[in-house]
Amino acid sequence: MKKAYFIVNLVAGKAMIAEKLGMIINEFTKSNYEMTVHTTQSSKDAAEAAEYACANKYDLIVCAGGDGTLSQCIQGIMKSEQRLPIGYIPAGSTNDFAKTLGIPKDTMAAVKLIIEGKPVPCDVGGFNSEFFSYIVAFGVFTNISYETSQNLKNVLGHAAYFLNGLMQLTSIKSKRMRVEYDGNMIEDDFIFGMVSNTASVAGMLSMSEFVLDDGLFEVMLIKKPTNPLQLQSLIRSVLNLKGDIDKTYIKFFKTSKIRFTSIGGEAVTWTRDGEYGGNYVSNTIVNNNRAISFIVNHRVVKISQDSLRSLLKMGSN
Repeated sequence: MKKAYFIVNLVAGKAMIAEKLGMIINEFTKSNYEMTVHTTQSSKDAAEAAEYACANKYDLIVCAGGDGTLSQCIQGIMKSEQRLPIGYIPAGSTNDFAKTLGIPKDTMAAVKLIIEGKPVPCDVGGFNSEFFSYIVAFGVFTNISYETSQNLKNVLGHAAYFLNGLMQLTSIKSKRMRVEYDGNMIEDDFIFGMVSNTASVAGMLSMSEFVLDDGLFEVMLIKKPTNPLQLQSLIRSVLNLKGDIDKTYIKFFKTSKIRFTSIGGEAVTWTRDGEYGGNYVSNTIVNNNRAISFIVNHRVVKISQDSLRSLLKMGSN
């Protein structure tokens, strides 16, 4: 019998996960899992629970919540000697990383995927002394996720983020930043910057060129526009990242390590996986290649050829 440590955020998203706890536990029990349930009590409680599970000989961590809950689980796993795989049940308002992993929105379908799926190693970001699953960012809109009230998210979903974002368009401020990566250095005024490993950001932006375990992050930097027409062009370009981007104002590249420094010494506010990430004058972001395994349907998730060959070999044994 396998042992699973089930970490649940009961207030994530529309707080519907509580109504399905019995069904979820029953499905795992029928599949020969012994379940230990832990309901989160604070913002960092999931990290401590995940670290406990890794240290106490469980076989799997099951996380039910939003991107923030998953991110906290990753904090605990990355600080552990024995890193358990994660089965993720998305229950938040946007669930960006679940989209990237190909995990269905339906709760019971996600449970079935965990039971029947396979662990696939994925990259995990290092952000100074902490970690992230899919994004860190600064600048305009990056505070929307954690400043939008949970009640508003529950009622309006993605529209809540969009409405809060529109309110910021009239007060865009740029950050003078030095960006260093792979022997390159850029100094400019940026209104937005992000380092990501995801197919979706805030449920709206779509990233098309990414691989979950290639050791590289996708970086996007947006320079400050000089007039409203340029701002409109930028917004259209950003919302359509599957097509051409405005290279005059948008820089897009890949790297495994990058350093940001605020010129002038003013601390810059960052978001990490949709949550408040702290204020920093300087920070370093690194890619921890294939650091944590997620239970997924490998036919859906875009992974490297090496991982695909490993899975196929595993399946033939």
